[in-house]
Amino acid sequence: MAVSQVRVKVDGTWHVLTYNGTSGKYEKTITAPAITSYNQPGGYYQLEVEATDDHGNKATDTGASARLTVKETTKPVITITSPTGGAFVTNNKQPIVFTLRDEVNGSGVKLTTLALKIDGGSTISSASPGMVCTAVTNGYDCTYTPPTALSDGSHTVTVDVADNDGNAANQKTVTYTIDTVPPTLNVSAPADNLKTNIAAQNVTGTTNDATSSPVTITVKLNNVDQGAVSVAGNGSFTKAITLANGSNTIVVRATDSAGKYTEVTRTVSLNTIAPVISNISITPNPATVGSSITISCTVTDS
Repeated sequence: MAVSQVRVKVDGTWHVLTYNGTSGKYEKTITAPAITSYNQPGGYYQLEVEATDDHGNKATDTGASARLTVKETTKPVITITSPTGGAFVTNNKQPIVFTLRDEVNGSGVKLTTLALKIDGGSTISSASPGMVCTAVTNGYDCTYTPPTALSDGSHTVTVDVADNDGNAANQKTVTYTIDTVPPTLNVSAPADNLKTNIAAQNVTGTTNDATSSPVTITVKLNNVDQGAVSVAGNGSFTKAITLANGSNTIVVRATDSAGKYTEVTRTVSLNTIAPVISNISITPNPATVGSSITISCTVTDS
């Protein structure tokens, strides 16, 4: 008797093997399946080897040696959606929102490999307090909320993960700044409740923010924005305004890069109309030398 055909079934397709006289084996070079075997039953492709002799007798083998493991080579993808790089936030427990995705028909994200770090500190895993990951198509949507408040200032977050075939994603990094303290603001002029007959005034003062300078200054006069205000490197500023006759309300606001602000309000009264003198009376008139006289008049002021 002689062998008439040897073939192997891989992922549902039969391939005929050719006898190699040198090795004494039946051989065939084929292309591995395009999809990882991770999601196959048992995590492998079960091959079926069949041999037929010239009398029509067949033998098959589907043993452990006929199991094919196929791994993908595509890395999963990490995307940090919030906070964005360079952002200023006022929440010292700012949630870190990110996504983990693997390719379609990939081995899938291996959530136990998730490693988030803040400022190079200890690893925060998928099981850590504050971490919530929800399974979605091809991966996970994750949010980490620090259980303990972070300090004001700059913080750097790194995220790492791998898929089930051992492909590590490119690490993603984001740096942002926490600022929970509003800027300082000192308005040195005009004084509150100032009474003046000069319409042209200067609003002057100083400002500073240790965490998220530069600070933006706005000046509103009677609820009307007075335009751009230049702030010097040392935090000082001056803005020329023109008062209206009567009571004037000046609101100065200092806003830092995180959106925190401090306001100072000044009330200033302007009166440019001189009082009116009338009905001057001198009694007696004429008067005797060295005698007492009474002078009276009427004065009205607007």
